[in-house]
Amino acid sequence: MTIEQHMLVRIQSRAKAMLSLLIPLFLFAPIGCAPKAELQFPASLVAPYETIQGDVLWAVAPPRNESGVGLLDPLIVADALAATFQEVRGISVVPVNRTIGAMQAMGISEVSSAADARRLALELGVDGVVVSSITAWNPYKPPRLGLSLALYGRPGSDRLVERAADVDPRRLTSSTSERRLPNAGAGDQALSVAAEHLDAANHEVLMAVRAYAEGRSDPQTALGWRGYLASMQLFTKFACYQLTGRLLNEERLRLAREYATAQALAR
Repeated sequence: MTIEQHMLVRIQSRAKAMLSLLIPLFLFAPIGCAPKAELQFPASLVAPYETIQGDVLWAVAPPRNESGVGLLDPLIVADALAATFQEVRGISVVPVNRTIGAMQAMGISEVSSAADARRLALELGVDGVVVSSITAWNPYKPPRLGLSLALYGRPGSDRLVERAADVDPRRLTSSTSERRLPNAGAGDQALSVAAEHLDAANHEVLMAVRAYAEGRSDPQTALGWRGYLASMQLFTKFACYQLTGRLLNEERLRLAREYATAQALAR
């Protein structure tokens, strides 16, 4: 055997020895060194109503398509809205299919007036009906979605009142009669309305998407929170959450104004 062959054999044996040492490192090092993603609580919404008798019951009417885009299926947005309202603490939602069935029994294809909304609430036996419109829809990057919501109460319903946590117990014990909403079911005015045009090209919207994604997506994936910008289905969920929060805030303001008015009249 020549000198060159001896050197080649020695190099090969050393390479095998080093490889035998490195293989266990490659196999076991990632298991012990891989960073673990910490779980985070996602942002949640709470209804401003008293829930001693149970959750307030809402129905979501299929939204009207006013975006000018014929490819849009409003029922997808209706399902997303219903799912978002169902996640609100203190609110339960009837299935959208049941709402559509009640509308068919009434002989209407859409809720186009306050009278229709209140008839639908009576037909379903719910405390409130959310009527919505899709004002803009663009599934391409950057996604864009415009929504408007209006809440109508069932005539005679007394469930859309303050949460127990917001009520002074002394005022409850000294009350001689059950307080009702002065404007619930009266006139053509909705209890509360909310509208937004969410364009993912807007940095404020991007910051809101990132905040919404915390606790709802895996930050270690390739897209992370930006996955909500790559899917119109996910962006629709974000938009429904934003509009639901706006509507609940409007309801808090309405209840505060009505309570202040009632206190002023009682003096």
